[in-house]
Amino acid sequence: MAILFKTTPAAMTRWRPHLTAAFSGHEVRLWPDIGDPVAIDYALVWHPEPGLLASLPNLRLIVSLGAGVDHILRDPLLPPSVPILRLLDPYMTDAMSEYVILNVLRLHRQDIDYRAQQAAAEWRERDQKNAAERTVGILGFGTLGRDAARKLKMIGFEVAGWSRTARDVPGFRTYVGDAGRDALLARSEILVSLLPMTAATENILDAALFARLPRGAGLVNAGRGRQLVEADLLAALDSGQLSAAVLDVFRDEPLPPEHPFWCHPRIVVTPHVAAETHPPTALPIIAAAIRDFEAGRPVANMVDAKRGY
Repeated sequence: MAILFKTTPAAMTRWRPHLTAAFSGHEVRLWPDIGDPVAIDYALVWHPEPGLLASLPNLRLIVSLGAGVDHILRDPLLPPSVPILRLLDPYMTDAMSEYVILNVLRLHRQDIDYRAQQAAAEWRERDQKNAAERTVGILGFGTLGRDAARKLKMIGFEVAGWSRTARDVPGFRTYVGDAGRDALLARSEILVSLLPMTAATENILDAALFARLPRGAGLVNAGRGRQLVEADLLAALDSGQLSAAVLDVFRDEPLPPEHPFWCHPRIVVTPHVAAETHPPTALPIIAAAIRDFEAGRPVANMVDAKRGY
């Protein structure tokens, strides 16, 4: 029995020192040195090439090395009978909340404007709301969204959440469905998107959605790049419908150097670092899931391929 491990070359440096200890008793094969594909039972992957997973005839379980699984599901040759596990690591949840809090505060405290004033040597106070006077709306009220909401609420923000299925989250106003999304947008001065990538969420951050926000709202997108219609964002910023945007995910990654987001004065770009997978905490979770799978015990966070998460 063997485990195939496939990630990006840059990330492999972080993972390699921890793999042997995590999977003692299993042979770990580092892509592209997969050896005899017949012997591979488990594939731990990030952005596998189309057809790679289908080439493993005895594959029993696919493990995503991140919370998202769209990088796996978009493979047209994906073997439909092999279950998929998405990684849910408390470390990643905390890291995502850090990112959300940092950038909600960046927008709330007008950091982009003050940085521009500093560059111009301009000393000018700006009117400032209290956190309690500012509503933050979160699209995607799963594990990541709820954790970020709780921490934002501790700072003082009014926080509400939207999800595709109804969720009762004590202490928060929650919305569901198309009508609920419109109601959330209407009161969200800062909108945070943590949505998974599905057919229903592709291009969801578009001109129609931006028009439903209060004028001058801010956007934080740490979901997926293909959810954002880039031209619509630029138009909304140029018209003043949106005041600023913080973007961690993009349609093309790395973001091309000629892309207009890099030099736009109302956009903050980060290189998909909101919640990077942390090998020392992630690998014990993955190893425990494989043990449960082998023993026939229930495994948490298995993916519903029809829903896309």
